[in-house]
Amino acid sequence: MSLTGERGEVRRWIASHLDPLDATILGGMEVRADLSLDPAHAPAAPVAWTPAAVLVALVERDEGLSVLLTRRSDTLRNHTGQIALPGGRSDPGETPWETALREAREEIGLDPALVQLAGLSTPYRTAGTGFHITPVVGFVAPGFTLSPNPDEVADIFETPFGFLMDPANHERHARETPAGDRRCFYAMTWEDRFIWGATAGMLKALYDRLFGAAVA
Repeated sequence: MSLTGERGEVRRWIASHLDPLDATILGGMEVRADLSLDPAHAPAAPVAWTPAAVLVALVERDEGLSVLLTRRSDTLRNHTGQIALPGGRSDPGETPWETALREAREEIGLDPALVQLAGLSTPYRTAGTGFHITPVVGFVAPGFTLSPNPDEVADIFETPFGFLMDPANHERHARETPAGDRRCFYAMTWEDRFIWGATAGMLKALYDRLFGAAVA
């Protein structure tokens, strides 16, 4: 399937590869994690994961789909300055799609009414911070105005969806932690933006859903 095809056809094709917006399925979905590439470092004891969600906002530009991404504020306590999808922890009783739309409004000023939700991608767990993140995919028509929350977002930008969904751009990196462990992670370098960690992991999982790549 070409991501540059007729808009309605592309929408339907992407949605057909996602899980529905159905709260009853949330506990049984396949999960990826920071440690999927390092299974030897998986937690030995059960973890009380904190529910969270992000919005994978696919902007329908004439030249093709693009993804709204942010650079996190340098004043944040966690993941300072990193590239991220709009999102955050869920409030009690919220569904992932409610969280994703609320957080996108709070972080970048995206009006929820402008987002046509398509479905859910593969949840992702961050071992260091203990979040269980559900990516929520939605389509956004161009012509919107964004307003970043300076307490959370330093910059907003778009990256071509085709670039992010090209396996040639899925880099595998390794770094040594302060404890001396070697940890592997995915990254995607768009111009001068280094998209890595959980954000790259969730985008890689979305690629696997859409194009049927083997889990790695």
